Amino acid sequence: MDLLADVALLPGEERVTDKELIYICPFNGALKGKVFITNYRLFFKSTEAALTLDVPLGVISRVEKMGGASSRGENSYGLDITCKDMRSLRFALKQEGHSRRDIFEILSKYAFPLSHSQPLFSYLSQEKYEENGWSIYKPLEEFRRQGLPNERWRITFINKNYELCDTYPTILAVPYRASEEDLRRVAAFRSRGRIPVLSWIQRDNQAAIARCSQPLVGMSGKRNKDDERYLELLRETNGTPKLTIFDARPSVNAVANKATGGGYEGDEYQNAELIFLDIHNIHVMRESLKKLRDIVYPTVEESHWLSSLESTHWLEHIKLVLAGAIRVADKVSGGKSVVLHCSDGWDRTAQLSSLAMLMLDSHYRTLRGFEVLIEKEWLSFGHKFASFPTAFEFNERLLATVLEHLYSCRLGTFLFNCESMRELNVGTPYPAEGRPPADRRPPPLTVGPPPLRVVCVCVLSRAVTIRVSKSKSQHSKPRTCLAV
Repeated sequence: MDLLADVALLPGEERVTDKELIYICPFNGALKGKVFITNYRLFFKSTEAALTLDVPLGVISRVEKMGGASSRGENSYGLDITCKDMRSLRFALKQEGHSRRDIFEILSKYAFPLSHSQPLFSYLSQEKYEENGWSIYKPLEEFRRQGLPNERWRITFINKNYELCDTYPTILAVPYRASEEDLRRVAAFRSRGRIPVLSWIQRDNQAAIARCSQPLVGMSGKRNKDDERYLELLRETNGTPKLTIFDARPSVNAVANKATGGGYEGDEYQNAELIFLDIHNIHVMRESLKKLRDIVYPTVEESHWLSSLESTHWLEHIKLVLAGAIRVADKVSGGKSVVLHCSDGWDRTAQLSSLAMLMLDSHYRTLRGFEVLIEKEWLSFGHKFASFPTAFEFNERLLATVLEHLYSCRLGTFLFNCESMRELNVGTPYPAEGRPPADRRPPPLTVGPPPLRVVCVCVLSRAVTIRVSKSKSQHSKPRTCLAV
């Protein structure tokens, strides 16, 4: 019987190999079954239990060999697979016939295609879509929805060839009185040329959210009058007495950045107030998330749960991000314009801007609006990713689907780090030095009919659910293994 018959292969997906092996389930122990590897996914189905694993190969971050020729313990010889979505998979194989080597080499080739001169699956996909997802976000339409351009803000195409800033989109909204030459001079004083530009504006009071990167102040405390004047122009767009600059970083980190040429806005910036939000950088966040994963997977220690959770500092980080977004939304709803930045103006800046915009604008809580928000705040600005106006038109299933395809390489939406790189690599499966013929793009992520596939891609929610269930009954049924 072909166990893969249960799986509908995607158009363009091809079967590569299959092998009988044992999956070491962290909840149910060793389970015999068969693994199938295609050019898109790893699929395992147990012959002993109703369990399947469906892992897009792009989600895999590391494949390691477990044990050696002298290994004698039961199920001590095989492969350890670490995934970007926090799953860890362990498979045991027989030592005879180089079965592990074959699987290891195939996974290495298809999970890390660019390292083996192979195309990403999104360029091989033959899926057909009723809607062109690349046209969902149209910058000019989104600006018009917000009432732009007007007598205070104008649209500029100064970055049409990504010459002003290679990680910014081609279409930007800037203060009406700022000239193109002003923008160039300001770009020279902002990290990576990421000047303050409009992200969102409130129609009734013209209070705006602008985003940018840190100023290049350095240890000598350099000034740039063009940059100072530009922020004053931004303040004047709605006549707020003071422009609030939210620096997402801890103040000590902002000071330390001076040593590498960065820094923050000082007293020279008239009519501006600087507020540090104390949100740590991505490296600290990643380490905290790793600690969180370690305490919930594969098992949860009930006796030390609270102290272990506290030691990860994860909830502290989440609280700071949410509290920062609330402060931004509060300022804007009160009629005051704000500028957001961290060091380079992506990770933390995009978190703050998008969360604040979700609070302020019901459009972004619709399916289509949420797509636009991701495209606008995370993709176009670079990221190294209506009936009830107070409610969301989507739930955690959409977020889980976005997380899966962030890594899956099935779609073109999340490929590369910024708009310019996606444009540069249209129609070619490999990073290119010159612009190739724009004959075909990888399919983008779209939402809507058919219904979203329900995919559980993160073990955290499951682990917490298990913990809550266990606390209700000390004699609960055996845990079932994570299945996707």
